[in-house]
Amino acid sequence: MVDERSEAGGGAGPGAGLRGRDLIGLGGLLAGSVVLGLVVGLLVDRAAGSAPIGVLIGIGLGVLAGCVGFVAKVRAALRG
Repeated sequence: MVDERSEAGGGAGPGAGLRGRDLIGLGGLLAGSVVLGLVVGLLVDRAAGSAPIGVLIGIGLGVLAGCVGFVAKVRAALRG
């Protein structure tokens, strides 16, 4: 059986705005945000000598930023 939405030029059904490359981009956004938070936290810890507080805060902020970006991109994709 072939899903009609998966054909080229298929109808606009639920989730039609998100394709494979969009999902890969969302994964990259989440991973990149966490890694960036980790790196910033490591730099703060080295400068302040406060290990592991900076890393934990950096990872937490990275996860938060990734989630906010994820939700914004998914909402934009589903609207348009």
